[in-house]
Amino acid sequence: MTTSTPQRSALITGAARGIGRAIALRLAGDGLAVSVADLGSARAAADGVAAEITAAGGTAIPLSVDVTDPDAVDAAVADHVEAHGGLDVMVANAGIAITVPLVETTAAQWKTTMDVNLAGVFHCYRAAAQQMIEQGRGGRIIGAASVASHRAGKFQAAYSASKFAVRGMSQSAAQELAEHGITVNCYSPGVVHTPMWESIDQALAQRKGTELGSEMQAMLGVIPLGRLETPNDVAGVVSFLASPDAAYMTGQSIVVDGGMWFS
Repeated sequence: MTTSTPQRSALITGAARGIGRAIALRLAGDGLAVSVADLGSARAAADGVAAEITAAGGTAIPLSVDVTDPDAVDAAVADHVEAHGGLDVMVANAGIAITVPLVETTAAQWKTTMDVNLAGVFHCYRAAAQQMIEQGRGGRIIGAASVASHRAGKFQAAYSASKFAVRGMSQSAAQELAEHGITVNCYSPGVVHTPMWESIDQALAQRKGTELGSEMQAMLGVIPLGRLETPNDVAGVVSFLASPDAAYMTGQSIVVDGGMWFS
């Protein structure tokens, strides 16, 4: 008697909008069953992404999860496994950006940034690794870093520190999990036209007294490809990291920023 190979599946956090939404749609298009995970406050949007995937013939469920809560992340992984029969790809995408000078950054802002961008990724990595090890068939763990994890941004001490830390954690995890056939890599976007970068633009514009949108547009002068990045530009890189073609890559951070920074 032959048994069919189970459909590969991916859990994506911060998937209700922006980069996470694009990743969820792309991985679903690649044939993976996906869980569209985001905060409870974004549930309507997550429902919409899942519905868009199923309407196109894919398999998707929405999940509500706060990545700063380790128990909630564990529960989300359990719900994903119950729905899809296992976990093959974890994309720890959820993140925030606080754009404030170092001397004005409050302890609360620092803590919130680290809770979401670093601890949140840690919780996802740990929960996914535990599940993948138990399954015994390997897996892909993929985390959101940033070009600011390679060259820190001005007014982004907390954000840049959190993203540098994600890279370090990923390199360590890659070495530990390799024996289980689990790869760990990061993607490092640049200036992506998303609500997050709109908030950065707003913060910079208010500080400099410039018009909304002008700071983002000014970045075109330092992007060799001459255009702002789109969520789909990032999703393509994540698709590669989740694919069989990236089976021999681990501990890496792929910068996808239009040529702003060269490794």
